[in-house]
Amino acid sequence: MRVSVVTVSDRASRGEYEDLSGPEIERILRETVPGAEVERRVVPDEEEAILGAFRASEGADWILTTGGTGPAPRDVTPEATRRWIDRELPGVAEALRAESYRETRNAVFSRGIAGMRGRQYVVNFPGSVKAVRLCASVLAPLLEHGIRMASGEGHG
Repeated sequence: MRVSVVTVSDRASRGEYEDLSGPEIERILRETVPGAEVERRVVPDEEEAILGAFRASEGADWILTTGGTGPAPRDVTPEATRRWIDRELPGVAEALRAESYRETRNAVFSRGIAGMRGRQYVVNFPGSVKAVRLCASVLAPLLEHGIRMASGEGHG
């Protein structure tokens, strides 16, 4: 399984602070999904930069983004994701939002979405380390099943 983790952050992309969320997603995946190949990218909060990271990740089974999902003017990860995907998977995004809400009411401000482009999944996580821990722990057990479903194997 190939997973691409894309951190969307102006400041991290400029080297003004260390990306902690992307490495945290990678750590959780390596601990919970044996054999997962994980690559990471850091891009600014710009639709074209995000789409560029998606293009560079075309061979990945999953693209997990972190950051750029809030209501701030430069938060454009959901918009870029909608441009990339063919179909939305609202249940995935709503499950992550519901779990996050258990930790903080501020989760209602997350605009993260999930969807597919062909057989590839794209899921938006919020940008905080605490949020990615929660979201990655919810999603990690579903990754293999998602790949089977996308390849037409069904629920078996």
